Amino acid sequence: MHVTRFSVAIAVALLAAVAVSYIAPGVAPSPSAETGASERLIVEADASWWMPWSLMGSADSGRVVYLAQHENKQFLVVDGVESRGYDTIQTFGFSPDGERVACAARVGDECFVVLDGVEGERYDGIGAESLIFSPDSSRVTYVAHWGGEYLVVVGEEEGERYESIGANTLVFSPDSQRVAYAARSGNKWFAVIDGQRGAPYDGIGAGTPVFSPDSTRVAYGAGLGDERFVVVDGEEGKHYHGIGAETLVFSPDSAHVAYGAGMGEERFVVVDGEEGPPYDGIGTGTVTFSPDSTRLAYVAQRGGEWLVVVDGEEGKGYDRIGADTLRFSPDGQRVAYAAQVGREWLVVVDGEEGRLYDAIGPGTLMFSPDGQRVAYAAEAADKWLVVVDGEEGRLYDDIAPGTLAFSPDGGQVAYAALSGGRWLVVADGAESERYDSLVTGSRIVFDSPDSLRFLAVTGNRVYMVEHEVPGS
Repeated sequence: MHVTRFSVAIAVALLAAVAVSYIAPGVAPSPSAETGASERLIVEADASWWMPWSLMGSADSGRVVYLAQHENKQFLVVDGVESRGYDTIQTFGFSPDGERVACAARVGDECFVVLDGVEGERYDGIGAESLIFSPDSSRVTYVAHWGGEYLVVVGEEEGERYESIGANTLVFSPDSQRVAYAARSGNKWFAVIDGQRGAPYDGIGAGTPVFSPDSTRVAYGAGLGDERFVVVDGEEGKHYHGIGAETLVFSPDSAHVAYGAGMGEERFVVVDGEEGPPYDGIGTGTVTFSPDSTRLAYVAQRGGEWLVVVDGEEGKGYDRIGADTLRFSPDGQRVAYAAQVGREWLVVVDGEEGRLYDAIGPGTLMFSPDGQRVAYAAEAADKWLVVVDGEEGRLYDDIAPGTLAFSPDGGQVAYAALSGGRWLVVADGAESERYDSLVTGSRIVFDSPDSLRFLAVTGNRVYMVEHEVPGS
């Protein structure tokens, strides 16, 4: 789902100092002689007072937030502006549009959420990593603990109290209008959708409920005794011995539902109630619809081999298929994934195998927006490189996960790389200046086919770097 879930777990380490930091918007950009890039100072912090490991950027790479500490108090610093001091700040993050900031804080025995500097109701506790923004950034929701019971708070409205709320089940619908989660009362679990309890079950499947992309439908896994099944729009499906973890998905057009299931020793994928062929296993989180909803792919196991099944057609068997690598191109016409052969890995695109490498970078395999090009990071002899359409780039010490990006027209590729202990951004083969680090949570953002920007850190200074892409 398209929500922002904060994942910065804040340690309770105590540092003696106060954060005196500031925004420096008037500092003139500093050009790079090599690339024509320019730097603008966003924030400067006293190096002895801030907590640099907590530095986080907004998804649009326009803002920064971090923690500072002084005399056993923690402060949230947003674009150089400090909050008041709290005993601890448990979690924090930006809204999807980068305009808002929320955190969970504690003072004494009281815990509460702070949204854009405004403190919410006090509770005994706030659920770890439960604080999320809606996709449209207008609301937050979270799990609160009060008097031995748990409740979900949406905006300023408190939900019904339960004995437990399922971990990582709280979710907004894509249109931001609906909320669902799993809850327990007595020895029974319920899917709670828009504040209404569903039927009671012995359990609700991990990672569910799930909303359809158009937000009109809801599905979740459930169990009664030894039987497991999927409930779609309140209707129970066929009962099985098991439902595959993280396999329940709606098609992009919201018309179809698919998931992995098992009966006896057989495992198969169920699409709109129809069972596919049996296998020994179905890969966790691999059931995938094409963007146009007309095609289906998943990873299956037969004997000691793993293979990809696309539209019912089996691909070649491999020792393993890389986790979170199976993907369709944006136009739905092409399929790619990473596979293991012995101790080496390769990328398979439309059934054609690429070169063998020591590893394929997790989460790096991607198609260009037009579906014509393919890129990924690979490891070779303790060095890393980016491969674009089969052509190998320069060797580096590391490639930062989550930074590989195509320009909107698919003509350029950019990524962050580590060289000699310092980080740089490579765009169309040209390197930026080197920095101590890049800001966690921010991305390389193409503003046009020939320009991009990113957030970088040198010492105690955070810069917005605008980089021209040569040859575009």
